[in-house]
This record gives sequence, C-alpha cells and structure tokens, in this order.
Amino acid sequence: MNPKHDGPKTALFPGTFDPMSNGHLDVIRRGQSLFDRLIVAVGRNPAKREVFTTDERVDMIRELLAQECGDSVEVASFTGLTVDFAKKVGATAILRGIRNVTDLNFEFQLALTNRAIADVETVFIMTGEVHAFTSSTLIKQIASGGDIDRLAPLMPELILRKLKEKKDALGGALPWAHVDHLKE
Repeated sequence: MNPKHDGPKTALFPGTFDPMSNGHLDVIRRGQSLFDRLIVAVGRNPAKREVFTTDERVDMIRELLAQECGDSVEVASFTGLTVDFAKKVGATAILRGIRNVTDLNFEFQLALTNRAIADVETVFIMTGEVHAFTSSTLIKQIASGGDIDRLAPLMPELILRKLKEKKDALGGALPWAHVDHLKE
C-alpha cells in the first residue's frame, strides 16, 4: 500500500447535481459505506445552463443528506478541476455512478486521466436498476416543459418541492437548454 494513502479513506463524489436525483442519492448511500469520509462536491459546468445556483444546490443537498445520511456525508462546493479539489480535501478516490456503457466509456477515460495526472483513483458504483435511465438533463427537460409532479419517482421529495418553487418563482419557466449533448 502506498504510505501516503494510509489512514482514513476519503472519497469525493463530484457533480453539478442540478438537480439531485434519486440516482445520485443511491450512489451516496452506497458510497458512504465504502469510505470513512464522503464529500459530495458540487461543481459548475460552464457548458450547462443551471436551474439552481451553486449555493442553492449546496443548501438543498445539505438539507437532504442531513435527513437521509446523518452527518457522515459532507457537502462542499468547488471550482476548477475535480482532481485539484480532491487533493485539497485529502480524497484518495473519486466516486462515480455508472448507469450504462456510455457512462462507462466516458468515465473510464476520465478515471485514467485523473490517475495519471493526480494519482487519484476512481471507484465506480453501478446504479440501481430503477435509476439507470435517470439523468439531471432528462429531469430538467421534463420539468421545463411539463408537470413537475411526474418527476416524483425520480427525485427526493425535498428537491422536487424546491424545483416546483423555482419554476413558480420564474413564472412557470425554467432556465434549461440542452447545450452540449454530453451525459450528465
């Protein structure tokens, strides 16, 4: 074992989480049993239009995880490269959920790069079968053009409520546009 990785095992679960889905929550619950410390790292993707600000997402996720996971999971925001933030917080692994082979192809390349440039390993968790088709992009598309209540099976109740509030506050429209054709 590499001496610099002795001690508590910390993992970073990065994403935009805009919004957080039950699939994300499933990965967090399962990941927290694998590591001594799990940090949900809320980032920003400039190629995507945000529905919620970074601060709004951090607040929602903290509230949700306090209910669902207790205080064993931390939430933090970051800017810049994920591997730089992982090093800053002492993470020895990046946790990623895999829904399908498309995710795997993308994540595999990223994992190899992260290991090569930052000596950070990636741990993949296969999504639960009921979450395999869910993505934040799909959720935003449905929410922007239809009845948000239809999303109840895909999202935690707290996040669904906040999404409704956001849509109402914006006069029934959400700031969503598919701009990059990449998975989320």
